[in-house]
Amino acid sequence: MLRSPEAVMLFAAGFGTRMRELTRDKPKPMIEVAGQPLVAHALTLAKAVEPARIAANLHYKPEPLKAFLEPENVLLSHEAPAILDTGGGLRHALPLLGDGPVFTMNTDAIWKGPNPLQLARDAWKPEQMDALLVCVPTERTVGRTGSGDFSADAAGRISRGGNLVYGGVQILKTDGLHQIDEQVFSLNVLWNKMAADNRLFALEYPGRWCDVGHPEGITLAEELIAADDV
Repeated sequence: MLRSPEAVMLFAAGFGTRMRELTRDKPKPMIEVAGQPLVAHALTLAKAVEPARIAANLHYKPEPLKAFLEPENVLLSHEAPAILDTGGGLRHALPLLGDGPVFTMNTDAIWKGPNPLQLARDAWKPEQMDALLVCVPTERTVGRTGSGDFSADAAGRISRGGNLVYGGVQILKTDGLHQIDEQVFSLNVLWNKMAADNRLFALEYPGRWCDVGHPEGITLAEELIAADDV
């Protein structure tokens, strides 16, 4: 049976090393942007699509995140003793998420425009797709340096290299995670398998997006939030 995603996975376990001193005593998702922790901005978008379940993975300095997320009814997936990267972390959290396709969302970006999760849900075609990545053309990114991650053909199928930046939101079928032997691995491993089968797709985001993975991104994100234009 074809299915839409019913769960959201928030990636919140990382060390935030690019944030330098700002993550000395707290995890990156708890850094404030425009008066709210980064994770709160992500959670607002996640709740707006009314999923049955929202989960987050924790590893580095988990207590502040736990204190913030538990009252929000977010299920917590603790990664210990080792951090598991995005692929291993998602597989570890599957008992909380169910066996259908899931949204995954990075917690270190600000989106200005339509809700990227809703756009992905509207564009999701599970008979054709194993994953649908919401991507932003480089000219509509803020705080991003360098080239893009992907390009897409007329049908939206992804290949490596190009002017599309992966924004950190996707819909993903999780079955293939069980076919990977490593315990610690990136979702890139699964994406490569999907791309080889022509089942990895991109959705171009029509708004703007800011990378808040480094200290300078905080000011840029706050300026983007305050801007009148999209």
